[in-house]
Amino acid sequence: MSTETPPSPAGDVRLCWVDEVENGQGLRIDVDGHPPFAVFRVDGGFFVIDDTCTHGNASLSDGLVDGEQVECPWHSGRFCLRTGAALNFPAEAPVRVYPALVKDGELYIQNPAVPT
Repeated sequence: MSTETPPSPAGDVRLCWVDEVENGQGLRIDVDGHPPFAVFRVDGGFFVIDDTCTHGNASLSDGLVDGEQVECPWHSGRFCLRTGAALNFPAEAPVRVYPALVKDGELYIQNPAVPT
């Protein structure tokens, strides 16, 4: 899914409608000027992380969600959705986590400056 919605005045970037993300599933979102995002809905809450596994180029949104963890679909490395921490080998480096914000049924990330 791709979105070209410009940032809000506060620097928030719209990702999707909350209804587009199924509970216990991931959704890849592409936004111009940013790396791909992976959005997860767990027990009604939302988590947003970088979509690309730090061990390989797998899409984490395609991974298996287990509570507040996602397992990479390629090599079974796991990441914490809350902190981004790599939880087991072969994943060693964390993924970036973005603060999620729900406004009027839409999901945003707060001020996602692109790292340099």
